[in-house]
Amino acid sequence: MKKIAVVMGSISDWPTMKETAAMLDKFEVAYERHVISAHRMPSELQKFGGQAQKDGYGVIIAGAGGAAHLPGMLAANTILPVVGVPIESHALHGLDSLLSIVQMPSGVPVATTAIGEAGAKNAALLAIEILAITEPRLAKKMIEFRQEQTQEAQNSEKQW
Repeated sequence: MKKIAVVMGSISDWPTMKETAAMLDKFEVAYERHVISAHRMPSELQKFGGQAQKDGYGVIIAGAGGAAHLPGMLAANTILPVVGVPIESHALHGLDSLLSIVQMPSGVPVATTAIGEAGAKNAALLAIEILAITEPRLAKKMIEFRQEQTQEAQNSEKQW
């Protein structure tokens, strides 16, 4: 099975991106964490993106705040799907990150999730869905997860 790369521009992104890791752990999906700054480590970023497919990754999840160039720069260096997670920033509460990730030029797609922890969780789920196309075990787990969500929502009405 392919593994997922969880990449952050800075270790300060970990409080958000740990939600991605928790969801991947729940689904028992192999992943590796990396800190690769688009601005401070451009050579390492280019090398990582260029080698990602050969290194056994199936999807890259990239969390980035502020200027948020990491997801787009990774996407420019690989043909693997890249899912961007906008990290909530202090100045604009993550809107700057969201707009930086979602406004990629035509020809270099990056899937973009919500700002913050919800986006980090959804990035993991989206990556799992991508891998589930060719991994029946993950497809089964995703179906079970969705059924559990439905059951929880139905049961919540009984809590009034």
